Amino acid sequence: MPYSDALQRLEHHFQSMPPVVAMEPQIRGYDGQRLQLSAPLERNVNDKGSAFGGSLASLMTLASWGLVSLKVEAAGVDAEIYVADSRIRYLLPVFDDLHVTAELDSPDAAPEAVWDGFIATLRQRGRARTTLVARVPLADGRIATDFTARYVAIVR
Repeated sequence: MPYSDALQRLEHHFQSMPPVVAMEPQIRGYDGQRLQLSAPLERNVNDKGSAFGGSLASLMTLASWGLVSLKVEAAGVDAEIYVADSRIRYLLPVFDDLHVTAELDSPDAAPEAVWDGFIATLRQRGRARTTLVARVPLADGRIATDFTARYVAIVR
């Protein structure tokens, strides 16, 4: 797997944050454009037996943050990544393990061009921002939760 070292570093970083550890997230996939995370329902359940909204929000924030972190690391830039703002919609309850996919919010542009511009701006200005989306699909393909957020990278 070409990204295994970077994914191990990201997973180790997740393990350094106690609230994240409690959720038990696992990296399920990364193809250079999308990061997939999962977490067991039993560690993220609410009083109704469905996924806790805070856990869904946290996992989607984490997946998006992780994707930006992987892209910045791959570019060889030492930067901190922050979520600037976000919007979340809870559309349907989740009664199974949580699965999240995060990717760029660039429906009209090639993802590599967007990432290249983001990294170029980061190198030139010392900071850059980008918008990501994350979604939690149900087994039948419907979207249970969707999330849009702006992330900022600031060179250390």
